[in-house]
Amino acid sequence: MFEKLSESSGNVVGYKVVGKLAPSDYEQLEPEFRALVEKEGSIRLLFDMAGYKGETAKGWIADYKFGREFHNKVQKMAVVGDTTWEKWLTHLAKAAYATDARFFPSADISKAWTWLRE
Repeated sequence: MFEKLSESSGNVVGYKVVGKLAPSDYEQLEPEFRALVEKEGSIRLLFDMAGYKGETAKGWIADYKFGREFHNKVQKMAVVGDTTWEKWLTHLAKAAYATDARFFPSADISKAWTWLRE
């Protein structure tokens, strides 16, 4: 599931990713995301991966489709976490979500928000 973070404002939006993602998670996120893109034109995105437990097989497909649909609308993307695979995930994000994607350790989440707002 995606939980919107309170630090979100304007075209800078963040989500805590919790549990194992399935297509229904992307279906719930899509209307909010689409409305934000329509309002702002493009967005800057933060994903806090601390509670992420992976994705179902169909979840990976939904993730890919979601990323391809909104790829040109995400200016910057910050991936926040503490594992090597989350850092690796940032490289995939460059192809699927935003060409300007960076990894930040959880302790540096405030730096991630600052970078997105620059």
